[in-house]
Amino acid sequence: MACVLLFSRLLPFSHRLTRTSICLLSLFLSYLCYCALFPADTIMQKAGDPTSSCQRVLADGAQRRVQKSCVLPLDARPSSVEASRPKTDQRPPSTLHVDTPSPPMTNLKFGNKKLPNAIIVGVKKGGTRAVLEFIRIHPDVRAAGTETHFFDRNYDRGLEWYRGLMPRTLESQITMEKTPSYFVTKETPHRISAMSRDTKLIVVVRDPVTRAISDYTQTLTKTPDLPSFQDLAFRNQSLGIVDTSWNAIRIGLYALHLENWLRYFPLAQIHFVSGERLITDPAEELARMQDFLGLKRIVTDKHFYFNRTKGFPCLKKPESSGSPRCLGKSKGRTHVQIDRDAIEQLRDFYRPYNVKFYEMVGHDFKWE
Repeated sequence: MACVLLFSRLLPFSHRLTRTSICLLSLFLSYLCYCALFPADTIMQKAGDPTSSCQRVLADGAQRRVQKSCVLPLDARPSSVEASRPKTDQRPPSTLHVDTPSPPMTNLKFGNKKLPNAIIVGVKKGGTRAVLEFIRIHPDVRAAGTETHFFDRNYDRGLEWYRGLMPRTLESQITMEKTPSYFVTKETPHRISAMSRDTKLIVVVRDPVTRAISDYTQTLTKTPDLPSFQDLAFRNQSLGIVDTSWNAIRIGLYALHLENWLRYFPLAQIHFVSGERLITDPAEELARMQDFLGLKRIVTDKHFYFNRTKGFPCLKKPESSGSPRCLGKSKGRTHVQIDRDAIEQLRDFYRPYNVKFYEMVGHDFKWE
């Protein structure tokens, strides 16, 4: 109003203005005076953060300014005492968003490649692939997907080459591999003990007669002109003389092979899985194996169902998959029919070896 009175005295025609015009003019002049006394940048400065911007704490501890649109509430402004403190002593207030950038995912490498803590060393056609697929469900187990054959065929490549074949594992995880021919290779026990005497060994055993027939059936699919099973298994069938030089027969002499392993490893460090029970009760066999490896029993009967077509258990459908997980077509194939007399002769041949094996491991596998 002071501005309006001054205006009416200075201008001679001001007496002609109406009361409404004087009010409007008063508001306009008041606005001009306000703008002159309080500049816009001062108003914005007071309304915002005393620091004029938020700050982002980087991974290296440095700070940088970011856009001024990140504003703290007025009640977060420091008092006059706080404002007097050295800035080097200040910490981001609790309402400030602290963002520590993560490294790019492409540069992350989880875990390290380690030499195996446990090895499935045998036996061929005993169920080693099933054991590996079942145990690797456990989150604390990582395994090489293919047979490495390091200790029997590739030993001259060295341990670093062998280590390179292993998956990356965390400190809490077990590294495993599977090569069934290790159990019957004479040099393997010594070579594994030279790597580590603490290595845990797993042997999957099966009725040696059934195992031999399964072995022959697999070979026959690759070599159709193979001689008959009886011709390969016997030197003289009429006399019941078995040919132990044939690999399919020799593998089943478990007691002889185990003697070689016990020269380098105590029996307590070797775990035996029953190939028959792996089919009828996979959860129980996996429970015993998890105990042996020092793992929590996570793989249980809820993970399995029996596939009647294949004749052995499969893994139930994982949540992230659209179908159950069964072993490949080469597993569960129908065995070649063998003469009953030949089977009985082989059972007689294996009986003393089986009994000795039962005594050595302290368990009767009932292969009669």
